[in-house]
Amino acid sequence: MTTEKTYPDLTEKKVYTFNEIDESLTYSYAHYLNWLFDERVELIKGKIFKMSPAPSRVHQEVFGKIFRRIGNFLENKPCKVYGAPFDVRFPTKSKADKDVFTVLQPDICVVCDLSKLDDKGCIGAPDLVVEILSPGNNKKELLNKYKVYEEFGVKEYWVVSQSDQSILIYTLDNDGKFRPSKIFTLSEKITSSVLPGFVLNLDDVFEGL
Repeated sequence: MTTEKTYPDLTEKKVYTFNEIDESLTYSYAHYLNWLFDERVELIKGKIFKMSPAPSRVHQEVFGKIFRRIGNFLENKPCKVYGAPFDVRFPTKSKADKDVFTVLQPDICVVCDLSKLDDKGCIGAPDLVVEILSPGNNKKELLNKYKVYEEFGVKEYWVVSQSDQSILIYTLDNDGKFRPSKIFTLSEKITSSVLPGFVLNLDDVFEGL
């Protein structure tokens, strides 16, 4: 007979190396705040997911172009845009650090309900999330994060493919389910249900890459 492992008692202990972490256990945001090692990680329902190594040059260029265009559009508007690393916590009941078990760092997120912002980041679903796929992390972005963003009510989710030079947009329907609108490719322009009036030309995003 085996005994199921539960997350350890909360302490003020700081953790300086990833090797000190038992990946089979379940952790909360309270633990996460005490992790001071170099590796970037995310939590999904208490389980640790190591993030990809430092983003590639192409990833950073695509990120910069999308981030700047959204940021420029939002000047003097109520919504705010943030780029990774930026913690987004997804509480199920209590918002206390010890009760939050899902923490993600989207590449880009837009938050229009400013009451969700605090000194630690965002607590609750952003209105718009953009993830830029890197080699080796496609499965995580398309499955694990997809489920989190849908479950917690992200209104619009963009999946950016460097290799295909395309952007797939999922929009939350009235039943709380993601529906793919379409895959946008070169020469096309993206509009957003979350940001009325915003237009993104894909040629501007991928030009010269």
